[in-house]
Amino acid sequence: MAIIRPFNALRPQAERAAQVAAVPYDVVNTEEARALAAGNPWSFLHVSRAEIDLPEGTPIYSDQVYAKALANFEKLAAECPLEIEDEPSLYLYRLIMGNHEQIGIVTCCSVDEYDHNVIRKHERTRRDKEDDRTRHILVLRAQTGPVFLTYRAQAKIDSLVADALISNPPLYDFVANDDIRHTIWRVPTYDPLVEAFGEVPYLYIADGHHRAASASRARAELKEHGFSFIGNEEYNFFQCVLFPDRQLQILPYNRVVRDLNGRSTEEFLARVRESFSISEDATPSPPERGHWSMYLDRKWLRLALRDEAIKPSGVVESLDVSVLQNYLLDPILGIKDVRTDKRIDFVGGIRGTDELEKLVNEGKAAVAFSLYPTTIDDLLRVSDAGEIMPPKSTWFEPKLRDGLLSHKI
Repeated sequence: MAIIRPFNALRPQAERAAQVAAVPYDVVNTEEARALAAGNPWSFLHVSRAEIDLPEGTPIYSDQVYAKALANFEKLAAECPLEIEDEPSLYLYRLIMGNHEQIGIVTCCSVDEYDHNVIRKHERTRRDKEDDRTRHILVLRAQTGPVFLTYRAQAKIDSLVADALISNPPLYDFVANDDIRHTIWRVPTYDPLVEAFGEVPYLYIADGHHRAASASRARAELKEHGFSFIGNEEYNFFQCVLFPDRQLQILPYNRVVRDLNGRSTEEFLARVRESFSISEDATPSPPERGHWSMYLDRKWLRLALRDEAIKPSGVVESLDVSVLQNYLLDPILGIKDVRTDKRIDFVGGIRGTDELEKLVNEGKAAVAFSLYPTTIDDLLRVSDAGEIMPPKSTWFEPKLRDGLLSHKI
């Protein structure tokens, strides 16, 4: 069963919500965060990326950054201000991007269920990123960004969510500077939803593996150093937003590589042809699974595996990101570990294929690969099998905003 728990959200007043709301800490670098927060003292980026308020060049994992994050959080709470709800509630969070709409339930989920794989994963985490968010949670004594979870949709839950939308006025309703509309409702009558999720066997992390792992590590540390442990302390739960699987939108996570591994264009193409057919009638985005669009020398080429006999069938091995890695990036371009190799970069699908062309045309990359997006069914199958997807397999849009609802622990 999936345990969901209402919580007393720490949140801004309605008139400040749009100013406070910030993109997730891990989708921007320091320079981008600094630019987004410029001129806005209430942007939550001052908390989630506090290095933007320190001298340029300050190491992002230094003591000063966490101290500044706490100071900024306390200032925001006092002066914005942020207010904590008197009573625990669930919340609904609707995102609208163009014609796409999705509605999730903001709640707290069980760290125990994360630790015991009731909340299933599909990514490995990096220790340095875990260390960062664990320390951030412990210093602030709050989870300030939700983990994005999904579940196999159920008609009963859909009906309860629809009823709650009608019954409760929105707390916030604004359009962010990227034209995404964010609307949040408070649901004080939460028992029917809590009971309905008791019939959901598993939850799945869509985005936020490092936040979830950090919540588990923070709980372990607080439990170890606490005077007593009951099991219902707030640190035993972490803030999540739960979306039904059929509402989610996954965009491709494309790749660019800085050089051709010492080969000329002709030598590179000759090696590629050993495993892939190459056609010149390519569109920038591949039309279906099992095809890849490659941008090289200002031209789009279409790739497909040549030999049906070698097409992999495993749940992970058959993913387009895996095939590209195992048959091209590794053996031909020498990219063994995409987590650590500095020759490869990743471009989220929201930036479009024009960004790939720009990087290659400007000489910042030698070749770019546009992929067909991984599906939510792929994600669920991999998670159920206890397998791990290759890094950077999914790019979810639209993104949730940090700072609108925080969970104090």
